[in-house]
Amino acid sequence: MSITQNEYYVELSSFDDLARFTCALQEYPKRVYSQELDGTRIISSSLTLANTLLIFYTPILKSGRYVSYQVDSGKEICDIVESTKTNSNYAPIVHMESKISSLPVKSKKISDQFHPIQVKDLGSLARLTYDPEFPDEQNLTLFALPHNKSWVMGYITSLEMDEVYYNFNYVELDSEPTKHFVKYQGNQGQDPEFSDNFDHGYSYLPIVKIKSEHSIFGLSE
Repeated sequence: MSITQNEYYVELSSFDDLARFTCALQEYPKRVYSQELDGTRIISSSLTLANTLLIFYTPILKSGRYVSYQVDSGKEICDIVESTKTNSNYAPIVHMESKISSLPVKSKKISDQFHPIQVKDLGSLARLTYDPEFPDEQNLTLFALPHNKSWVMGYITSLEMDEVYYNFNYVELDSEPTKHFVKYQGNQGQDPEFSDNFDHGYSYLPIVKIKSEHSIFGLSE
């Protein structure tokens, strides 16, 4: 059976969302690229699926060598800088003259389209981020996106059989999330909450907001 391999560009709500995706709670920040896309210089970082390169991007604010990310007194400080002198997390930027991959773009068939699965509550979604097979290599990122005049927030999981199948496990939200993390202490019987502050003893899940709904999440069908 032939498999379609493609890349898809998904625009984020802001540069801060890109900085959070690449750096927040990351021991090793992700690599970042800048390139031209439809006449605009963008900055991006990718998620590699079985047959798809999923590229999250936003227009670039300014030139520089690193994405800088830190949280100070509950406030995120995100920037593009030339050096790594201050106490921040840094994602290196690779400036490209050509495309970052040779894969075709925007095929009608999405090989790795996510299967949407609704989760009952935010606590269940938070617990889903624990992977017993790789307990020390957790991917904690939650993706929030507009859907049906409101917002959903979900977590991507995969099931490997003869092929790899991807799920977008999501909860429905009453409104657009305005804070940048889900704060959670499930072992104490507490419900998770949205937060911008870091307190000792809690787990935190970064929220990355998508600018508009994309068909790869499987919600628009």
